[in-house]
Amino acid sequence: MTIESIIGAIVIGAVIGAIGRLLLPGRQAIGWILTIVVGIVAALIGTAIAQAIGVETTPGIDWIELLMQVVLAIVGVGLVAGLRRGAR
Repeated sequence: MTIESIIGAIVIGAVIGAIGRLLLPGRQAIGWILTIVVGIVAALIGTAIAQAIGVETTPGIDWIELLMQVVLAIVGVGLVAGLRRGAR
C-alpha cells in the first residue's frame, strides 16, 4: 500500500461514514473520529463484498459498490451508537 492509497482510504472512509451518519435517523452518541473509523471499515468491507460477488469495475464511480459501502456505514454507525448507548 502506498501513502496515496492510505490517504485515499481515510478520505473515502470519512465521506462514507459521514453519509451513513447523516442518513441514519435520530441522534447518534458517537464522535466524528469513530464515525470516520466506521466509514473506513465500511468502505473496505463494501469493496471486498463487491469484488467477491463480481460487481464489474467501470471507469468512473462504481455506484453499486458505493451503495454497499453506504449501507454498511449506516449499519455500522447504528451498531456502534447502540453499543455506546448501552454501555452508559
